Amino acid sequence: MAIILGVDPGSRKMGFGLLKQEGEDWVHLDHGVIETKDKMSLPERLYVAYQGLERVFSQYRPEFTVVEKIFLGKNADSAFKLGHVRGLVLQLAWAHESEVFEYAPRSVKKTLTGSGAAEKDQVQMFVCHCLGLRPPIQEDASDALALALSHSRWQENGRRLEGFCRQVQEL
Repeated sequence: MAIILGVDPGSRKMGFGLLKQEGEDWVHLDHGVIETKDKMSLPERLYVAYQGLERVFSQYRPEFTVVEKIFLGKNADSAFKLGHVRGLVLQLAWAHESEVFEYAPRSVKKTLTGSGAAEKDQVQMFVCHCLGLRPPIQEDASDALALALSHSRWQENGRRLEGFCRQVQEL
């Protein structure tokens, strides 16, 4: 029974989504957004994010943590803040012995919808359909669930490939 935690890092809003493996299926456990106030300093925001994510790790004990890779946009300051938040996620995963995987947003979109250029609402509809959720859900939580669902697909493909390789070796 593996549990995957997807995290969409952000200094103002951090989305999280959890899936649990039941047999060959992945079942939605929880999702949400850890939000901070606009007036908070970066250290205060990091502390709020830490506390919220620590509760998630302690409650669910995920075996895998999937976090979005940083992409450098137009605002370098935002990228640096995002780097701090990602560091916090990686540290918590390590402290809770959760194996970390990182995926680029385009890779997640392509895995789930077939197009790396898919719009966020298309990804959200796919996630909600796959997990039996009623849309709309908060965008950051949807992105986090998409990360977890994408990783589950990659794991499934890896297991199939291992089985195929064993069969070839036995020939």
